[in-house]
Amino acid sequence: MVDLGAAIRKTRKKLGLSQEALAIDAGLDRSYMGGIERGEHNISVVNMQKIADALSLKISKLFEKADL
Repeated sequence: MVDLGAAIRKTRKKLGLSQEALAIDAGLDRSYMGGIERGEHNISVVNMQKIADALSLKISKLFEKADL
């Protein structure tokens, strides 16, 4: 989960989004988003889809970026 969180963080920063903005766009709590980026949470497919949608990516692209 650490690699996936790092991929989310890298993509978010590349898009110029704050953690809070991504959380709002994904409909998730900012502190939960922080935990995801730090690899502290096992993320559900539903929340993964919300994040991918907020980043305008397919889930598979996030997994590729995480090298999973």
